Amino acid sequence: MPKILRIHNRLITGGPVYNVLNLTKFLEPDFETLLVVGEKEYHEQDAGFLAEQMGIKPLMVPEMGRSIHPLKDYKAYHKITEIIKSFKPDIVHTHAAKPGAVGRLAAHHMKVPVIVHTYHGHVFHSYFNKAKTQVFLNIERYLAKKSTALVAISPEQKSELATQYRIAKESKFKVVPLGFQLERFMEDQEAKRKAFRKEFNVADDEIALGITGRLVPVKNHDLFLEALAYVLKRTTKKVKAFIVGDGTSSADIQAKAQTLNIPYCLNGEPLRDQALIFTSWRSDMDVINAGLDIVCLTSLNEGTPVSLIEAQAANKPIVSTAVGGVKDVVKEGTTALLASIHDKQTLFDHLLSLVDNDALRTRMGKNGVDFVSERYGVQRLASDFRNLYYSLLEGNTQLGSEELPAVFKNQQALSARR
Repeated sequence: MPKILRIHNRLITGGPVYNVLNLTKFLEPDFETLLVVGEKEYHEQDAGFLAEQMGIKPLMVPEMGRSIHPLKDYKAYHKITEIIKSFKPDIVHTHAAKPGAVGRLAAHHMKVPVIVHTYHGHVFHSYFNKAKTQVFLNIERYLAKKSTALVAISPEQKSELATQYRIAKESKFKVVPLGFQLERFMEDQEAKRKAFRKEFNVADDEIALGITGRLVPVKNHDLFLEALAYVLKRTTKKVKAFIVGDGTSSADIQAKAQTLNIPYCLNGEPLRDQALIFTSWRSDMDVINAGLDIVCLTSLNEGTPVSLIEAQAANKPIVSTAVGGVKDVVKEGTTALLASIHDKQTLFDHLLSLVDNDALRTRMGKNGVDFVSERYGVQRLASDFRNLYYSLLEGNTQLGSEELPAVFKNQQALSARR
């Protein structure tokens, strides 16, 4: 049985964690996987309970956090090399930037046969100044040379990484969309909707809008608030909006709401007639999505936005900026209305049209379930990676074909005869 050492920086709420945990769980029994993670930052929502629910016990390397810290990074590198020496993996697969650097360098040093890295997003625009961005580009180009394969989670992301940012040749990239257990977003929706609306005192005839994610600059919550203010001034409908999540920009976002004269309340404060509610982090996103009528995203940059996949699984229409992998996870005009990041007015008008048009909301919401079930189910994810791993192992001269499972060799023989 081939061994995989899977390395991620932290278990926090978000798409990368679901991807990492699902791959660890659903590639059994074909692969033996050891998951290594670092520590989360103080303002991030812990998702360790998800690993517990799936029966996964990650190995902790506390020094491997998200932020750059030379001393801790050096210690993390040496701990990873010791883990490789003990576990003897056939594949090291890293996820996100810090594990991608520390893990790939360690794997290359220890001569691991196959080294894979997944870009769940990237920091090559909308994060840092030009000089710092160039440093990160150079680092990633160097690390790409140490990698057997690079995984992009959407065709759009692959194009950005290979063509626009020239991280590596296009042939080195494989596109493997994320995969999730989406059933909970499709089940018991009416009961969950009632529970959400009762908790937040949302009337049956109120239109509930929501945006989910870390409260950080790249998520661009100011644009969401500007769109909300525009809608509140022009619609005859009753509207209530929700910001789900937390982060370093929380105070700035609240200040922006005050500037726009949008009354709001924070998590734990008394509910009155505020147009905006900050819920902080929630683990019951199936309940949140069931209770909402429209899901929004206003980011400056995205990899594969999980909130939009979950929204479509829950029959919710979407209004979003057309950035990163957004176009790959929705059907524009069918499940989502998109606008350029430079065209605020179109985004405002899209949101207003969905608020005002009940039939449009219902029609677009119903279109999402089949679309995401086929493209983003967890079984499809496991199958894609199973095939990728076996092909990389077979192509590595350090491994003989006798080490590969017979089922894969049979699949290859059938493919050759077609």
